[in-house]
Amino acid sequence: MTSVAAAHPERRTGRQWLIAPVVAFATFMEVLDFSIANVALVHIAGSLSAGREESTWVLTSFMVANAIALPASGWFASVFGRKRFFLACIAGFSAASLVCGLATSLTWLVVFRVVQGLAGGGLQPVAQSILADAFPPSQRGMAFAMYGISVMFAPAIGPTLGGWITDSFSWHWIFLINVPVGIVLFLLVGVLVDDPEHVEAERRRRRESPIRIDYIGFGLLALGFGSLQFMLDQGQTRDWFASDVILAALVVSVVALVSFVLWDAGREDPILDLRVFRSWNFVVASFLMFALGLAMFTSTVLLPVMVQQLFGYTAMLAGLVISPGAFLIMPVMPLVGRLVARFDPRILILFGLVMASTALFAMTGITMQTDFWTLASIRMHQMIGLAFLFVPITTLAYIGLPRELSNAASTLINLSRNLGASVGIALVTTFVAQRSQHHHARLVEHVAPHDPAYREMADALVRKFETSGAGPADALDRAHAMIARMIDQQSSLMAYIDCFYVQAVAIAALAVLLVVMRGRRQQSAGQAAPIEPPGA
Repeated sequence: MTSVAAAHPERRTGRQWLIAPVVAFATFMEVLDFSIANVALVHIAGSLSAGREESTWVLTSFMVANAIALPASGWFASVFGRKRFFLACIAGFSAASLVCGLATSLTWLVVFRVVQGLAGGGLQPVAQSILADAFPPSQRGMAFAMYGISVMFAPAIGPTLGGWITDSFSWHWIFLINVPVGIVLFLLVGVLVDDPEHVEAERRRRRESPIRIDYIGFGLLALGFGSLQFMLDQGQTRDWFASDVILAALVVSVVALVSFVLWDAGREDPILDLRVFRSWNFVVASFLMFALGLAMFTSTVLLPVMVQQLFGYTAMLAGLVISPGAFLIMPVMPLVGRLVARFDPRILILFGLVMASTALFAMTGITMQTDFWTLASIRMHQMIGLAFLFVPITTLAYIGLPRELSNAASTLINLSRNLGASVGIALVTTFVAQRSQHHHARLVEHVAPHDPAYREMADALVRKFETSGAGPADALDRAHAMIARMIDQQSSLMAYIDCFYVQAVAIAALAVLLVVMRGRRQQSAGQAAPIEPPGA
């Protein structure tokens, strides 16, 4: 018999506050595993006698598998029970991490990174749906704040932590560290978490008749999101649509996803319940979460690359530029969780958009003389803004949704964030490369003997090198080489500034969407129309 605590988790006296950090840390472990492995690719390639390009499959395989598993996780949680599925994901992720850490060849590492990605794909949405049901609406802000810390802190601290582990021990430990953590989490989840009554009722309903697996729907979903993730991850490397492989991946993704939507509509037992999109709040929240994923992950990737390329920072120092902002998330997120219970979440989202946008505008003012602490403080400014976005957006997404759709809602809101991250990283990588070429071509136009500024700089450099003992010919060659490096440096810096500017404008423009979202007061005045069951 289901206990009262399981049927009404909000009545538990304090137990939910133990559940929240446990399930949030499971998400932290999974999100961390991408960014922490990124900095170790060179060491992995050298250790396993693989090329640099081959080693990128350690990341691609994980991301593709994750993209395939995440959309279907809500269905698996409904069929097997949320707690059972969550425990299976933790066990699978930990076991795959053990094999990855012990791998002696790139092939085996990639194979079990796929397993790791498949198992980890269910951790994010199921953790969020557990929190949504474990806390009453008045306390969800604090619950989502704990979850938000794990989602936003992990990618920011990952490069620094990964570099330290790799340098201090070996790359094997970036995977092996998951094993003891996974064992502890498995035991804690087993003791603390119960499935609420509506989840148990759904599981019993499904067990009354033989489980019917929608192989076609699952196949279309896997093919669509898997192809899309492959295209986004490999596009820049393969020169995008100049490559037949990338073009084919796009066509396969579009055809598969459109076919899935047509196939899924009206089915009694859909793999991915799309009824949540009948809620306008959820539609807008999903778009905002997509934008949040884009802003958060692109800046996390872009800033360390920029300071290493232009400022000569080491990998560890580059990681430290974004680390203060990551640690700032920890006190700010609970504060936002409290504010969500007192203020209209749309006001907090507006504040977050303003903070994130102004931080990106501040990045457009950087020069080659900008110091470490200026960069770190701008990043902290941005992270405060992002912290004020995650919790309110997630809270508004659930307004008007019945509890039985919490699995589907958490699946799709996490999918939106992950897709935003993947699309954002692909876009900014291409954008920076193309804008760098554009600015390089414009700057080179001025490198001509008839240009007074060029002649003045070249003459000054020649005199400088001659003073240091170089001959006239050698001094001229060295002057030309230095000017070429300065052009490369300035064109890259201008490309990064362009990217920050476009992001700043795009983030600011999102404020328009808040006009069409319903707040909590509107919810209490009149609930949304009930959402009909599939096939109705």
